[in-house]
Amino acid sequence: MNKSFLFSLVLSVAIILTSCQAPVNKPIPANLANATLYATLYQQQASEYKALCFQAFNLASLRLEEELLLKKSKPLAIVVDIDETVLDNSPYQAASIIGNFNYPIQWSEWMYSASAEAVPGAQEFLSYAAAKKVEVFYITNRKEEFKQVTIKNLNETNFPFADSIHVMTRTTSNDKEERRQQVLAKYDIVLFVGDNLGDFNSIFDETDASVRTTQTIENRKEFGKRWIVLPNACYGTWLNALPGYSNKISTDSLMIILKNNLKGF
Repeated sequence: MNKSFLFSLVLSVAIILTSCQAPVNKPIPANLANATLYATLYQQQASEYKALCFQAFNLASLRLEEELLLKKSKPLAIVVDIDETVLDNSPYQAASIIGNFNYPIQWSEWMYSASAEAVPGAQEFLSYAAAKKVEVFYITNRKEEFKQVTIKNLNETNFPFADSIHVMTRTTSNDKEERRQQVLAKYDIVLFVGDNLGDFNSIFDETDASVRTTQTIENRKEFGKRWIVLPNACYGTWLNALPGYSNKISTDSLMIILKNNLKGF
């Protein structure tokens, strides 16, 4: 066996063995990553998405004007979510699709960049509320470690009341009720604004789709009155509530489950 042939053989075996090793962060197959492709494009490119946001905040302004005419025993406040309610995270969603990765990979990098832009209409509405001496509380499930960079992001996009008192991050639980009660102890909350139903009431934290649907129907009079909903098709509790959904199963199985939740004709 000559040296040239021996070298080629060793090199080939090395390449084969290297290719068999799993990467540290295994990329998500394109068909799964692209499950949110159209949703992300919609939120970034569709004029209809912007129109829905403007519509939500226009309605919120009308409701606030009505509340301002009423006598209240406490100072007035508005409670808003942050992600996909006042700050736009679609660049992170886009990066995850392009790079074939999923949350929480690179989420910290996105948070610390503090570069999210305002959701259309959000800054104008909350500034209007502040001018009317209505305080704004940002109840978010961003972790406590991201509190200061979140405040920085909100200040750089000119949102009012962007400080450590009014930005209420998650500490132990995803349930926002305890934080809502802290605000209610001192303020009359006239509006809740969010993209996820759990931003309004803990009854929607249920991960059973049928229960969430029932609760939505039973509380239908609150939507557009005290509860203002922003569009977000990229992620949320609605996804976790899909029958059979799990982020721990194989890609092929997950795609079957997602397709099984479609209603065809």
